[in-house]
Amino acid sequence: MTVGEKIKEARKNTGLSQEQLAEKLAVSRSAIAKWESDKGLPDIDNLKALSMLLNVSIDYLLDNEI
Repeated sequence: MTVGEKIKEARKNTGLSQEQLAEKLAVSRSAIAKWESDKGLPDIDNLKALSMLLNVSIDYLLDNEI
């Protein structure tokens, strides 16, 4: 699973839309879409916030083995 696939899956598991997640992170919806399609990666601050909001570890998001 790619980082983007993991973000998308975790977002859906928490019941958030891309728009809702974008609002919570103070980023655009297109930024979320870009991350989920693996056309970009969140910076470290957004990665930390994502892990907290989506209730997953940073290791889970970044590790290709999991």
